[in-house]
Amino acid sequence: MRKVMSFTPRRAAAWCVLLAAAFVAFSVFPAQGQQQAPTPGKPNLVNINTADAQQLQALPGIGPAISERIIQYRQAHGPFKTTEDIKKVQGIGDKKYEAIKDLITVK
Repeated sequence: MRKVMSFTPRRAAAWCVLLAAAFVAFSVFPAQGQQQAPTPGKPNLVNINTADAQQLQALPGIGPAISERIIQYRQAHGPFKTTEDIKKVQGIGDKKYEAIKDLITVK
């Protein structure tokens, strides 16, 4: 005959602590390789001096051709000193700069 485990208040409390710890661990630490969503009011800025083509293409109006030009410009001229320097890249004028200026940085 099998013995059935009794569910004591002490055992219930231990399970509650274990489940709470698991919940906290999974909610605080995002899954590996997964980016955290931007905090409202504080977007994740793209560093135009270090961003790869995929990160640059996440910016509005920046496709594969312009992202490649940004990378080539960086390689030829060094890092951007200000975010506005990105307008020196062919294909990025005042209008496109206005659309991305709050999303980029030159840390």
